[in-house]
Amino acid sequence: MKYTEEHEWLRVEGDLVVVGITEHAAEQLGDVVFVELPELETQVAKGDEICVIESVKAASDILAPLDGEIVETNEALIDNPALVNEDPTGDAWFFKMKIADMAELDSYMDEDAYKDFIG
Repeated sequence: MKYTEEHEWLRVEGDLVVVGITEHAAEQLGDVVFVELPELETQVAKGDEICVIESVKAASDILAPLDGEIVETNEALIDNPALVNEDPTGDAWFFKMKIADMAELDSYMDEDAYKDFIG
């Protein structure tokens, strides 16, 4: 997996990139009560705000980590946003995207670098 400075994780599955938030981010948010997912087939640019997460503490945006197209969303999060707290790096993925250039992933942190980043 790769990690962003915005506390998102990226996992390659075939020709898709699965995106979620890290355990650290889920802990910082507290109990998640609402998730707004992006529309399917949406073209996004790196840095676009594409998801909203609301917790008892705050609302946060998930940014597009790469240029690409949203091809699948995790509808389970709509009915059960608490999944984000229960399994942030597993069942609580937010969306899958098709990207043009997989080499762009190389610019993100690996697990060791992310652990150093969150200190």
